[in-house]
Amino acid sequence: MKGAPRLEIDLAKIHHNVRSLVSRLATVGISVTGVTKAALGSAEIADTFLRGGVAGIGDSRIENIEKMRRAPVAAHMTLLRSPMLSQASGVAMHADVSFNTELDVIAALSAAARKIGRTHGVVLMVELGDLREGIMPGDLEAFVHAVLRLPNIAVKGIGANLACLSGTSPDATNMAELTALADSIDVTCGLTLGIVSGGNSANLEWALDRPDTGRINNLRLGESLLFGREALHRKAIDGLHTDAITLVAEVIESKLKPSLPWGAIAQNAFGETPRARDRGAVSQAILAVGRQDTDPCGLVPPAGIDILGASSDHLIVDTGRRRVSVGDEISFAINYSALLRAMSSPFVSQMFTRQTKPYSLVARPAAE
Repeated sequence: MKGAPRLEIDLAKIHHNVRSLVSRLATVGISVTGVTKAALGSAEIADTFLRGGVAGIGDSRIENIEKMRRAPVAAHMTLLRSPMLSQASGVAMHADVSFNTELDVIAALSAAARKIGRTHGVVLMVELGDLREGIMPGDLEAFVHAVLRLPNIAVKGIGANLACLSGTSPDATNMAELTALADSIDVTCGLTLGIVSGGNSANLEWALDRPDTGRINNLRLGESLLFGREALHRKAIDGLHTDAITLVAEVIESKLKPSLPWGAIAQNAFGETPRARDRGAVSQAILAVGRQDTDPCGLVPPAGIDILGASSDHLIVDTGRRRVSVGDEISFAINYSALLRAMSSPFVSQMFTRQTKPYSLVARPAAE
């Protein structure tokens, strides 16, 4: 038996997406760092990214990078989230490069790298308006000079992150500012920055819509490679697969039930007061997957099936005219948020396929 709930991941489709975007971006001088954080550092997905032509692998968790090193995944590894001071030794040991915004952290990386006889690369993140991580542009020059005084640290470049927290879109203005900052740092600090990382999948419309991208020569892509969509409006990208990953869940109850609850209505288990509408009697099915396993708001059911709600361990659907039985499976399209949570759940297995043939099956947790 395949086991459910499970993610079915078509590596052939992902490989196609990677090759296509790597090729398109290469025409404007931009390389791709394949981001594996939504895949929990999956070695299979990292390998697919690399076979598709990415320049290296990036992840936000050093634990995922360590996992890929053990697999082993042979790649240049970048830690995308600013390192924790408590993990400086592990970052210096396992990551080739890390993105940074705090001098105290880089000093700790310097000490850790010096202790093990390595040189650790840093990319300095600049704040361009999204108000997540980043050094304020006016402070960047002094910051670079301070970093250059630290031993066993190499300033590899600068970068920016947009559209993750506040939804600030990459555009000609903020990308030109990043280019200008790179040019200025080269002159004032005597450097030639090798990496100017403009952002993530939200940058694709900007990058693919112009012949001149300035100094921007790298993007960090995860969502677009996995789902074939840009990250500003979730529009499908021409020529890419949007159905490479599905979530499959098993039916554990199937009954005709009223659509309105009865009795005094208070908050549910998540502090919400649900508002149901009267749909009459519905063919209701319960699937053995819930909020502990995925983001129900990120699931797209098959045509004719509606999601009614979810608790920790149950997904409730109206199957309409479709009759389902206990033991049947239903496949859902998913988004980035649903994948992120599903990959992190120990109760959701992953089945990798390539051209419809089984590639690898991660064992399900043993029954208690």
